[in-house]
Amino acid sequence: MYAKRRTHIIIIASPIAIVLSLLLSVLYGAKQLDVHTVFSALLHFNPENTDHQIIWHSRIPRAAGAMFIGAALAVSGALMQGITRNYLASPSIMGVSDGSAFIITLCMVLLPQSTSIEMIIYSFIGSAFGAALVFGLASILPGGFTPVQLAIIGTVTSMLLSSLSAALSIYFQISQDLSFWYSARLHQMNPDFLKLAVPFFAIGIITAMILSKKVTAVSLGDDISKSLGQQKRTIKLMAMAAVVILTGSSVALAGKIAFVGLVVPHITRFLVGSDYSRLIPCACIIGGVFLTFCDLASRLINYPFETPIEVVTSIIGVPFFLYLIKRKGGDQRGA
Repeated sequence: MYAKRRTHIIIIASPIAIVLSLLLSVLYGAKQLDVHTVFSALLHFNPENTDHQIIWHSRIPRAAGAMFIGAALAVSGALMQGITRNYLASPSIMGVSDGSAFIITLCMVLLPQSTSIEMIIYSFIGSAFGAALVFGLASILPGGFTPVQLAIIGTVTSMLLSSLSAALSIYFQISQDLSFWYSARLHQMNPDFLKLAVPFFAIGIITAMILSKKVTAVSLGDDISKSLGQQKRTIKLMAMAAVVILTGSSVALAGKIAFVGLVVPHITRFLVGSDYSRLIPCACIIGGVFLTFCDLASRLINYPFETPIEVVTSIIGVPFFLYLIKRKGGDQRGA
């Protein structure tokens, strides 16, 4: 009863929270703007007005990008936690993000003339490669699928892929170009790239919504999902496809951003329960607002200079990660 009520509150309040977070994101930065200027730019754009140019070509794409990426990473984390029944699962910990960045590095070396849409596709391939590598190693190691063990395998694999990327970038002298994907830079959001990525975000989130009830059954364990007639393998493959699309789009658009996919699903689960038909849409909303406010905080912590967004998410995510390990231990448990 309380979970349903909280779900309704989150959904009803979401338009206000989204508009407020987007508005604050547009208003504050190295140069602070006022509300009148923002609405003037939205309704009566003047290309000769510097403030209007900043709003349309920098602030709005950045705010929208943070919203989409936060939603995508939160939904990805929720799906991974559901299908693996692992409370530590998330794109940044399970090698999905680093796999994407690694394949992008290879493409920058081997296919430097790739178009934006090709880079998104390569990012998808990298996400799938990273996930396959981590889960493949977990399947051949004793106790590989226990939460802490899987987190260790994911972290080591991510470090390996990151090191290989760094070595390639130094050897082929593309370190400056590669730094974008390993140091998330929302302030360099490309509006045209964002337009290309939006349909992929929509496909991934809609797929997650469609699968939500089936993921709930899978998260309850093999026996229960089998008794409910669920095709566990098909559901997991489709869910991982959604994770690959969402994470790959996020990394291609703004680089690696850690811990959103870990923290937000747990906060959402605490508020609305473990029914994924409620958890997925609420995580989508909370994730978008969460990352938008993290991005806003990154601009204000050391104003007028910007703090990297991964510093803000890590300040929240690392203690949360340690809290989960202490509270739940290392045994395999339901998500």
